[in-house]
Amino acid sequence: MIVIDAASPVPPFEQLRAQLARQIQERTLAVGTRLPTIRHLAADLGLAVNTVGRAYRELEESGLIETRGRAGSFVSSAGQEGRERARRAAADYAAVIASVGIDASEAIRIVQAALTSRGAASASP
Repeated sequence: MIVIDAASPVPPFEQLRAQLARQIQERTLAVGTRLPTIRHLAADLGLAVNTVGRAYRELEESGLIETRGRAGSFVSSAGQEGRERARRAAADYAAVIASVGIDASEAIRIVQAALTSRGAASASP
């Protein structure tokens, strides 16, 4: 279930992208699942078609979904590869943190700051 909070400072396309990405990563949406059409989802959520289209484009660019022309958009198996890349990056990061003597709580704050700045950067036009 997708919920868009109109009062949130996070743009609607990013709310949608993040929720779909989370559902894919948590496997609530399984590989091969057909997503609603952009027009249908926009109507259901009360969003502009371009807003949903942007979310779908970003999910496709990140490898979480794939569009098969008129057949529609589907959860991609490439999302599994993305998770594996993230796990490897996390292991590399943990090794760097240990080698420079930063404690876990500071390391987590560094990651949170990076994720926050990434979200702010993707929200920019």
